Amino acid sequence: MQSAFEPATGQANILLSPKRDGASHIQLLEQMMRDFPADRWLIIEDNLSIHKSRDVKTALLAWPEIQILFLPKYACWLNLIEPWWKQLRALALRGHRFENADELAASLLAATECWNAHRHPYHWRKRPALRPQPRIGGCASAPTTYRSN
Repeated sequence: MQSAFEPATGQANILLSPKRDGASHIQLLEQMMRDFPADRWLIIEDNLSIHKSRDVKTALLAWPEIQILFLPKYACWLNLIEPWWKQLRALALRGHRFENADELAASLLAATECWNAHRHPYHWRKRPALRPQPRIGGCASAPTTYRSN
C-alpha cells in the first residue's frame, strides 16, 4: 500500500498493489495527478528507496510540473502522512479480523472513502522531542566562542 495526502484539504488516496516498487510509485503519482488536479505539484516524500528509484527519476523527467522534496533523514515528525496512517489503521483495522487479502483491501478502501467523506484540513502540531545535550567532562557542552583582541 502507498498513499498520498493533501494537507490543505485533508483528502487522501491509497494505491493497493502487490509490490512496493518504482512502478507502483509511478502509478501513485499518476493517480495523484488525476485526483488532485493542479498546474504544479510540490510533493514531499520520505527517503524510501522506491521514491528515488531509476524508474521514478525517469518518469519525473516527463513531468516537469512535479517538484519532489525529500524530508531530512531521521525526521519522521515532519512527515504529515504519518498521523493520517494512524487514523487509517484505526478506521480500517481496529477490531477487525480479515480472512484474506481481499477483505483487508476492501476495508482499507472503505476507510479511505469514509475519511474523504468527512475530511478536513490538517493542522500540524507535532514537534521534535527535546534531547539532552551531551556532557563532556561532567559539564554540559556549550558552543565554543573565540575572542579576538
